[in-house]
Amino acid sequence: MGLPALALLLAAGLLHTQASPLARSFQLDYEHNCFRKNGAPFRYISGSIHYARVPRPAWRDRLLKMYMSGLNTVQVYIPWNYHETLPGVYDFTGNRDVEAFLDLTAELGLLVILRPGPYICAEWEMGGLPAWLLWKPDIILRTSDPAYLAAVDSWLHVLLPKIKPRLYHQGGNIISVQVENEYGSYYACDSGYLRHLLGSFRALLGSEVLLFTTDSTRAEELCCGTLQGLYATIDFGPGSNVTEAFGAQRRVEPKGPLVNSEYYTGWLDYWGEAHASTSAAWVAQGLQDMLQLGASINMQVVSWQRAQPPGEWASPLAFIPLGSGQQGLYMFHGGTNFAYWSGADYKGQYKPVTTSYDYDAPLSEAGDPTEKLFAIRTVISKFQPLPAGPMPPATPKYAYGWVALRKHADLLDVLDVLCPSGPIQSQFPLTFEALKQVHGFVVYHTQLPWDVPDPATLGAPPHSICDRGYVMLQKEYQGTLERDGQTTLRVTGRAGDTLDILMENMGRISFGANTSDFKGLLANLSLNTRPLSNWLIYPLGIDTAVQQGWPHAALPKSNSKGQVGPAFYTGTFETPGIAWDTFVEFPGWSKGLLWINGFNLGRYWTCRGPQQTLFVPGSVLYAGRPNNITVLELEGAPPTPLLLFLDRPLYNRTLGCSTTATE
Repeated sequence: MGLPALALLLAAGLLHTQASPLARSFQLDYEHNCFRKNGAPFRYISGSIHYARVPRPAWRDRLLKMYMSGLNTVQVYIPWNYHETLPGVYDFTGNRDVEAFLDLTAELGLLVILRPGPYICAEWEMGGLPAWLLWKPDIILRTSDPAYLAAVDSWLHVLLPKIKPRLYHQGGNIISVQVENEYGSYYACDSGYLRHLLGSFRALLGSEVLLFTTDSTRAEELCCGTLQGLYATIDFGPGSNVTEAFGAQRRVEPKGPLVNSEYYTGWLDYWGEAHASTSAAWVAQGLQDMLQLGASINMQVVSWQRAQPPGEWASPLAFIPLGSGQQGLYMFHGGTNFAYWSGADYKGQYKPVTTSYDYDAPLSEAGDPTEKLFAIRTVISKFQPLPAGPMPPATPKYAYGWVALRKHADLLDVLDVLCPSGPIQSQFPLTFEALKQVHGFVVYHTQLPWDVPDPATLGAPPHSICDRGYVMLQKEYQGTLERDGQTTLRVTGRAGDTLDILMENMGRISFGANTSDFKGLLANLSLNTRPLSNWLIYPLGIDTAVQQGWPHAALPKSNSKGQVGPAFYTGTFETPGIAWDTFVEFPGWSKGLLWINGFNLGRYWTCRGPQQTLFVPGSVLYAGRPNNITVLELEGAPPTPLLLFLDRPLYNRTLGCSTTATE
């Protein structure tokens, strides 16, 4: 072979070697306690964003604003239940196209820290685990239970092959992957489960990807949540003793970068509590302190590259406390819990999460840069150059004003539409899970078995109302039974009178010992301690009906009466030539859900707060033609049912609701 041809071949081989994905690496350096990217020490500054809480048309806007803030990495959860909607039924289209989201991060030059679960918490419905797992009522979640592992393995064999080509060493932009999430806080402490997950992740992703775990600094949680072969990180909030906290990590990871995996920019809201907020100055000062120590910040993962010799630790005085409670550097953009995706915490009682996941984050729920974002951006600019160009502006908002609605029908009058397959007969109530109903609502119908001339107590055993029951006698609203609240009502009636309870699932617990959060009536109702029986049970498919054009394509029910109790209201409005983001307020309404053009925008709970408006992305609106509004009000609509479309959100009106019927 001639020298020119040989030279060409050698050059081609050299180019191939240089372009090979195997030339790329993201690794732990245990000797120097840092991360290395392609062999060089690397610091990332990252923020968390949940694609499932952001409409797909807004992904680019949010990611670009994160990039222009000076971030070079984003952290992403993958909710299992968002994609495997029923056993073996997968959805990776539209807003659920996680591959398109990851490809967009790469296009914009952002690295990714991926947290695919299978459990993620994230204040998401059931922590990301599918509710259909509970169709097997004795399943033991997040353990080596064969039924649970079979479901997990099936899911991982679908998901992880989509991830593998996007790993950094394969030529992609995913630099690390978390296995499970805060497992040490779960009661099971099943190391065999973690070993099984490690084996599955390694088998499907290979040996080179950096895998990690996250737990609190408590010794027992680090014991149960860590495993050899998974890099152990910790989480703690502002005000903690940093030396003690990282000392806890050093007891399980003597070498390697120090990592706080969750440090907060704000906090979430619960229904019935004040809107959470955190000072921009506190967050910016804490960020500056950490960057001055040479830390990698990921706005949820903070990896600390310690420059001091072994044994010398940063003083906790270097960290300015950011106030009490859970605050600091998570999230960067929160977004919205559309439809039924909001989860709940259990902290002595059931605490459902609001529809808004604004989180008082640097990017607001609507994706607008805030004072906090610009304060963070200023700090970052002191340590590294910012991308050239201006920060993209806030998206346009429009106050469309007042829209009049009219009552379409009481819910009990349209059961034939909402449950076309008809009711299920049962001697005693069945749970949502026994009915294979994942989200939403179920009607339990029976009759009074005897005359009740004097007020009698209609009640349920403790912990059996999950989560709210709207009680109708002869189709007249009587009041509401509530988990961890009122569980009895006084009623009168005659033998044969109809008794209906509309049960609402407010979101399954996403964090705590009990993620097996069954819904509906978990035990029998009684009348003066005598059990009721002979139930007709209607699993409602409200979203299916609305997406198919109901109720706008149907005539109103002429016998609909009053403004009290569960009922549907409809209306329309037009946009002035262009569809812009907006917020809708519910003045005088109590509690319910809103759909616009078939898209479920989530729950409102006006009288309980603190959230007073729902975010409406412009992408769900039609420009130049009517937009269909459907409202399901559960307790009581105002005498004149009106909605008000605003150009800003409203919070901090925590009033508390009565659970008895009022006119």
